[in-house]
Amino acid sequence: MELIDLKTGSRDYPVYIGGGILSNRALWAKLLNDQPVLIVSNEVVAPLYLQTLLSALPGGRNEQLILADGEQTKNLSNWQLITDKLATMEFGRDACIIAIGGGVTGDLAGFAAACWMRGIDIIQVPTTLLAQVDASVGGKTAINHSAGKNLLGSFHQPCAVVVDCETLNTLPIREFRAGLAEVIKYGAITDLNFFDWLDRHATALNARLPEPIEQAVISSIQAKAALVAADELEQGPRALLNFGHTFAHALEAATEYKRWLHGEAVAIGMILAARLSTRMGLDSGDAERRLTELSGKLGLTGPEVGLPDNQILIDYMRLDKKNIGGKYRFILLKELGTAVVNADVSTQDIHAVLDSFLLTP
Repeated sequence: MELIDLKTGSRDYPVYIGGGILSNRALWAKLLNDQPVLIVSNEVVAPLYLQTLLSALPGGRNEQLILADGEQTKNLSNWQLITDKLATMEFGRDACIIAIGGGVTGDLAGFAAACWMRGIDIIQVPTTLLAQVDASVGGKTAINHSAGKNLLGSFHQPCAVVVDCETLNTLPIREFRAGLAEVIKYGAITDLNFFDWLDRHATALNARLPEPIEQAVISSIQAKAALVAADELEQGPRALLNFGHTFAHALEAATEYKRWLHGEAVAIGMILAARLSTRMGLDSGDAERRLTELSGKLGLTGPEVGLPDNQILIDYMRLDKKNIGGKYRFILLKELGTAVVNADVSTQDIHAVLDSFLLTP
């Protein structure tokens, strides 16, 4: 079992990574201290892993709430279902939520934990690759608004993260590949050597071999932990983690979260951001080429992707959380492995990139 100690200004906490650790009773006894527990999961994950978790928890009061699945459920209604459950059960500030599922479950439960009595404990138990390498670590919690993705939320660090890589064995292949987009992101923005490693191990990752998958998860979390420790509230370098996400969030919102999984939208968004980097005179075009090639190797891109209307996408981008003073702020690449924040992008630049976009394998 690998342990990463994540240190932030508001809270330090452990991230445990390994195969089969969901059922580790000694670990759960260490993490919980006679707290009342609300387990939040969804209708896909609960039948697979809820009983395993329940069997490992120490004695004490626990309740369960099972929500519907899907990005479209990350809304105020389901946030209220969680807080209503906490109220009905009369859970106080000593309570702990355990969120077991993907990024949607973690975001919903995390935001409820942040709000309930001004903040209670939450333990994140991510069961998708995307949640393991991204959503569960770093304390970002949010729900969607009709005006855009993740517009209602807060920073609320978990008290622990438990990453059981064996849960990926039951992940549908499309969901697994979508998670690989966030793994690629870490190499693209901070570590060319890791990007090269992913390129060399693409076949093994596609085959879901346990050792390379666990190594990819560990390396990704280490990369994110370093950025979060340096900038918990995203006032500086942590913003680099949003590489590809300005485009991705607009794509998701414009299609009502029905066409692409988050990771699929991020894969497209990263390639668009790399193309924008070239247009802005930062990168020669090599980053776009290699991102497109690796995405194709990992099954993330098809032969052609038609995008929604440019103006619809740009309207959503105007509400992107990174924007300041009405200016677009994109994460761009100086070269593969080195990302920067750029506030000089114009509407015309965005139109040009979207107009030219044709994704080839």
